Order: sequence, then C-alpha cells, then structure tokens
Amino acid sequence: MDFGKENEKASEETVSSLSPFVHLHVHTEYSLLDGAIRINELLKKASNLNMEAVAVTDHGNIFGAVELFTQASKTGVKPILGCETYVAPGNRKDRSTSGEGALNAYHLILLVMNEEGYRNLSRLVTLSHLEGFYYHPRIDMDLLRSIIED
Repeated sequence: MDFGKENEKASEETVSSLSPFVHLHVHTEYSLLDGAIRINELLKKASNLNMEAVAVTDHGNIFGAVELFTQASKTGVKPILGCETYVAPGNRKDRSTSGEGALNAYHLILLVMNEEGYRNLSRLVTLSHLEGFYYHPRIDMDLLRSIIED
C-alpha cells in the first residue's frame, strides 16, 4: 500500500479548500545546494493546489526566468519572478575577511512587479556577479539606492 500518495492527496484537498495562498519564496533547481524542484513540477503542484500564483526566488540569480514564464502560461499559474539576493554588510566591492564569526552577506528577497522591476532586478543581479562577488554574488545598500534613484 502506498501511503505517500494517499497522504499527498488528502493534504492537497485540505490545502485547496483553504483561502488563497501564494508562495513568495521558493528555491528551484537553480539555487545550487538549496533547491531541488524543477520549475515545471513546481507549477504543476501549484496548479493542482489551485494556487493563483507562485514566486521563484532563487539564490543570487534569475536563471529560471524564461522557463518560469514559458511553463506558467501552459498551467494558468501567474508567475512572479524574484531573487534572494545577498547584501554585503559594507561595500559590495570589499573582499576583506570579516571579523571572527561575522557574516559576509545578509539575505534580501526582491520581487518583480512590472517590466521596470524586471530591468532593475536584472541590473542588480548582473552587478552582484560582476562587482560584488565574494563567495556569493553580493549587492550593497549604495547599489540599491542607485537603482531606486534612476
């Protein structure tokens, strides 16, 4: 007897009877060592649970953006693109070692609302790799401010 399938079906029925829910922080296979679900499986599961939308917020990248939007149009689930960025405690270009036990980056989740937001997120992610990479692709508060002011 396969208890996994029965339990999964029961939990799907319970979840789908609740008020609308949208995951705003999901890591996919593009979050190395932190996410495992493939985008098509994520969208299929969200559709089965009658979720209207789902956000993909992979660590430091938006590699799954095209796949997310392509696959989402087939399932009827609204795609929300985002990224869990790493924010340097100081300047993103500073690669000196932090104090003993201090973090070299903090996490910040950014979600795209429109085309301008997509352009801004693309710019942030690109600059995090080109200018701020130190163990992780990092941004800093100055870069965030400059994006807002533009």
